[in-house]
Amino acid sequence: MSEVPGGVDVHVVGVVHLYEHEGADIVALRGVDLDIAAGEMVALLGPSGMGKSTLLRLLAGLMRPSAGQVWVGEAELSRLSQHQLQQLRASEVSYVLQETGANLLPFATAAQNVWFAQQGGRRARRRPTPDPVELLGLLGLHEVAHRRVAELPRGVQQQVALAAGVGSSPRLLLADEPTSQLESGASAQVVSLLRSINAQLGTTVVLVTHDPAVAGAFARTVIIRDGRVGAEGRRGEQFAVIDGSGSVQLPPDVLERFPPMTRLRVVRHEEGIDLRLDDGPEP
Repeated sequence: MSEVPGGVDVHVVGVVHLYEHEGADIVALRGVDLDIAAGEMVALLGPSGMGKSTLLRLLAGLMRPSAGQVWVGEAELSRLSQHQLQQLRASEVSYVLQETGANLLPFATAAQNVWFAQQGGRRARRRPTPDPVELLGLLGLHEVAHRRVAELPRGVQQQVALAAGVGSSPRLLLADEPTSQLESGASAQVVSLLRSINAQLGTTVVLVTHDPAVAGAFARTVIIRDGRVGAEGRRGEQFAVIDGSGSVQLPPDVLERFPPMTRLRVVRHEEGIDLRLDDGPEP
């Protein structure tokens, strides 16, 4: 490939998102702050219903936040028109859906699927796109380039979907549960492909998953709980995160000892702070 597009910075600032359900407002995200560096790989981890996929759709410009800002590079997405958002998704941001069938043409070959995915980017006239067979070869999928997608195992189909997702040389790849319903071997291959996309193309990768094993393959994991950034994992070590309101979500094992509404003393010292049970007024 003659040109490697590289990644793009992502900044989420105080994002709140509400949606209406049966006449009531449901809060999906509650003041999310998140910075992702260009070329970084980040897994958004947490159970269903915690706001992960909502955040991913906001990053893709498929929804607008109720409050706050979402930046992809120099673009603040809520300020863009629908036409500008479509151009952004055609050239800079790729969003791969959970269901393989929604991403691919089953009776076309893998190379034809990549070619088809490239057409929007070519119309946007931002930069040249790679040869589909060459791209598949770069990502270790040369053997399936001329095979029809419908003939491929589900795990390989998901890999083709991701290859098609980077066919237009986007700088940000968003993948919603790409390993869902795959057995462990196929899941590992999908994760390996995401790592290859990041390494070979420099693309910023953001993945949504509920599987800790999948998230553990990423250098950085952001845990989403109750619509907030609950914690971060970096190379196997877990950290609590102070959000924009000054709130900290404690790890589940700590909450077992300090349940909600527990009163704690904040004890400051040279090495940091300690949280201690309040046993009553000091003597």
